[in-house]
Amino acid sequence: MPTIAQARPAGEQAEKVGPETVREPPPRGRWKRTGAAYVFLSPWVIGASLLTIGPMLASLYLAFTDYDLFNTPKWVGLQNFERMFTEDDRYWNAVWVTIRFAFISVPLKLAVALGIAILLNKQRRGTGFYRSAFYAPSLLGASVSVALVWRSLFGANGTVDSALGVFGIHVGSMVDQPRYALLTVIALAVWQFGAPMVIFLAGLKQVPKDLYEAAELDGAGPIRRFLSVTLPMITPVVLFNLVLEVIQAFQSFTGAFVIGSGRGGPSDSTLLYTLYLYQRGFTNFEMGYASAMAWVLLLTIAVITVLLFRSSRRWVFYAGEGNR
Repeated sequence: MPTIAQARPAGEQAEKVGPETVREPPPRGRWKRTGAAYVFLSPWVIGASLLTIGPMLASLYLAFTDYDLFNTPKWVGLQNFERMFTEDDRYWNAVWVTIRFAFISVPLKLAVALGIAILLNKQRRGTGFYRSAFYAPSLLGASVSVALVWRSLFGANGTVDSALGVFGIHVGSMVDQPRYALLTVIALAVWQFGAPMVIFLAGLKQVPKDLYEAAELDGAGPIRRFLSVTLPMITPVVLFNLVLEVIQAFQSFTGAFVIGSGRGGPSDSTLLYTLYLYQRGFTNFEMGYASAMAWVLLLTIAVITVLLFRSSRRWVFYAGEGNR
């Protein structure tokens, strides 16, 4: 008696049916499953193309042109970059001012943020209110109105000058003196410590309590516990905040623009890189030159970010993996 397999027509193979059988859906069925995803992603793709990728490519082209916003761009090759690096003294002054601003404001801002986060990490009455109050400057600090208030605080007969006058110290208008003007911009940046504070607070809550208990049993005091337990355990958070704040420092604009009255302060003492870029592009209408400056800034930030990540292998500790 022939079996079922033998009863099949010649050349027809028996189809194996089992859990290991995988049947690919037809192309039309595959589109039905993924089409909805593409539809929901399309607003972001269109926005990124029109508002980010497109303008970036346009600015890359303009960086090699002479363009004044009113006439057709004229190709000049590397002329903008040569002029920037060899002829423009204000450009190098802006670079130096920005470096000083970043290297002073970022460590101070992170130190203040970490210190406040440690104080708010303990549960006390009103902790939620204090967390919100300390975070508020990060929401308001980038506004023009706050920068105007800041300028009046450090201006002539301002609150700071009056407070120092009580102790017999008369400095006058700090925003109008080259040696003090940049310090007022740095103080405004440090005052906006709320965002890194919240991130530090989240990192502190992830530190295992048993590590503190073991260190306390070994006789470690508060400072020793901070240096040996807290700081190593939150180094990934320190790296995250450091990268974000360095990028933000090199892109700072509003505070320097308002405090320096849009000119860069006395003797260009508050002429940050982005402020000088703005002056070149929208005051002098040298949009090609400004585009070249923007791409130099982008590459500089990228290099600094890569260096920070490479250096993290020496000082960032990941629990369970050691230093990477």
